[in-house]
Amino acid sequence: MFTLLIGGSQAFFRIIFNHSKLRYACAMTRRVRLGLWLAVLLASNVAGWFFAPQIIANIPGRWRFYLPPSVLVAITTPLPPALPTPNLTGLPTVVRPATATPTAVFSPFPTTIPTTATAETAVSPTPTFPAPTATPDPLPDAITLDNLHIIPQKFNNCGPTNLTISLNYYGQETDQFAVAAHIRPRYEDRNVTPWEMVDYVNEQTTLRARAHSGSTPRQLKELLAAGIPVIIEKGLIHNEEEGWIGHYLTLAGYDEAAQAFLTLDTLLGPWEGPGDPLLYADLLPYWQHFNYTLLVVYLPEQETAVSHILGPADNWQHAADRAQTDIKTKPSNPFAWFNRGSSLAQLAAQSNDAALWQEAAAAFDQARLLGLPPRMLWYQFQPYEAYLANGRYDDVLTLAEATLISQGGRNVEETYYYQGLALRALGQTDAATLAFKRATQLRPGYALAEQALVGIGD
Repeated sequence: MFTLLIGGSQAFFRIIFNHSKLRYACAMTRRVRLGLWLAVLLASNVAGWFFAPQIIANIPGRWRFYLPPSVLVAITTPLPPALPTPNLTGLPTVVRPATATPTAVFSPFPTTIPTTATAETAVSPTPTFPAPTATPDPLPDAITLDNLHIIPQKFNNCGPTNLTISLNYYGQETDQFAVAAHIRPRYEDRNVTPWEMVDYVNEQTTLRARAHSGSTPRQLKELLAAGIPVIIEKGLIHNEEEGWIGHYLTLAGYDEAAQAFLTLDTLLGPWEGPGDPLLYADLLPYWQHFNYTLLVVYLPEQETAVSHILGPADNWQHAADRAQTDIKTKPSNPFAWFNRGSSLAQLAAQSNDAALWQEAAAAFDQARLLGLPPRMLWYQFQPYEAYLANGRYDDVLTLAEATLISQGGRNVEETYYYQGLALRALGQTDAATLAFKRATQLRPGYALAEQALVGIGD
């Protein structure tokens, strides 16, 4: 009996001991498992933070668009504040602009006033225009075009969407996707120029289209009074995180009493009603960012009326003179200098005038000294042409590299084309070939890049 009791006690304590060991083992297993999970989570966070910029940089822009701006700002390398300033060492002093103090920080309306400027030059950034002379007849006090219906744009699709609004106005049944398939077939393409849209209308529809730079508010009103909607290209600061971008906007009317245009904004709305009033004083400075460029789609029988309002086609001297007026009004405005350079470059291309090319490059130098937004060359390419014409290949490469550091810039095919021209001129044939090929990959059928490849022997 005693032996049985001792044996039972031993068995009981053995069970208790084994159970305790089991519980301890289970507890240790849970701790180990928890520790492993915490270690994996910590390692994942560290790795994620380290590789996030690379991951985000390779996410297509149409998906990045939906990420919160604060996330993009926190984990991606920000764009520089402005395009690189030029190195003017060794250039003839005659082509060096000396009318403003350089600044490397871009502002839509720089406040730096040259030391040589008088008090009268420190005026509002709103551009001034000479008295209109195109049409002596008085215009209506207010115009609102009917049958203009706003369309919310898809990612980076403001050009095709605004063009669709005008085409629909004339009864052309199409949508932004069909238009984009012709003028912006690659979804990541960041830029469609007004002239590409004009070619599409003139070649693919029964309507007519024309782009015009150096335009005036009076011309906008005259076109609207003639029943013709107007598309303008302008600068836009959508939010501080994203910064300055280019944008298209449709004008659906105007109201002299309110001193406002009626606008259809495919990015910002409103999505109901005839449009949103936008004060002349608020619109004009941002329109200036794109050399007061407008685009109109119209019926063939309206050709005479459009020509009467806009004047001769490709009148770049008029645009250059308008930019010069803006420079006199506010010499510290980089966009006025950029517009002057762009217009002179167009004139130089028409005449092959070396002096005009030199003056155009000097105007671009001044614009860069004052500070241009880092995305400026996503949309306008005349600086490349002016610097190439003056043999300033390093400037071309510097600007191209500054554009290519961003994902959006790497989707602008023209950048690679001009980069290739500079590399070819410097004798770097292999690198130039790669640049031209990249341009044709981004835009199949890109005639200029294809011709450059043929010329380079590939």
